[in-house]
Amino acid sequence: MGIIELFLIAVGLSMDAFAVSVCKGLSAGKVRLRHALIAGLWFGGFQALMPFLGWLLGVRFQSLITNVDHWIAFVLLAVIGINMIRESRKEDEECVEADFTCKSMFPLAIATSIDALTVGITFAFLQVDIVPAVSFIGVTTFVLSAIGVRAGGIVGEKGKSRAELAGGVVLVLLGCKILLEHLGIL
Repeated sequence: MGIIELFLIAVGLSMDAFAVSVCKGLSAGKVRLRHALIAGLWFGGFQALMPFLGWLLGVRFQSLITNVDHWIAFVLLAVIGINMIRESRKEDEECVEADFTCKSMFPLAIATSIDALTVGITFAFLQVDIVPAVSFIGVTTFVLSAIGVRAGGIVGEKGKSRAELAGGVVLVLLGCKILLEHLGIL
């Protein structure tokens, strides 16, 4: 997997955290640098941790499913991407409190990084060098989450749904690319 594909995956995975960060920024009123750093650390940290845990799981089962690993990668990325696209189309507003304490941030960090766990499983099948990959994903999410909090008052709800839509499309396209490469079409 090249740096461009890894960057696109990192950005795609970061979109949920970015969207929640925008909502946090909207609800915080006066956003301080501390708020942006807290959101970035929580979301970036979990976006790095979860694919590593997924990779550990995938490595354990890799030898059993080597013949279909490209199909698994395709299906997992497509499901995550389609779910993100579906979520971006919902009209209901999610309520996120302005609280930046551990009690508030921990469940949000887990919720926004569950899809990264699944991507980590696909990393095991694709022979990705995991430490640089998860570090890259974590840093990308940190930066985008911090920007999301700071931009929350400016971007608003439309930016949140567009971010989720873009992230979903990127993940579906990457899943298709992986499948087509393994089938010898690309």
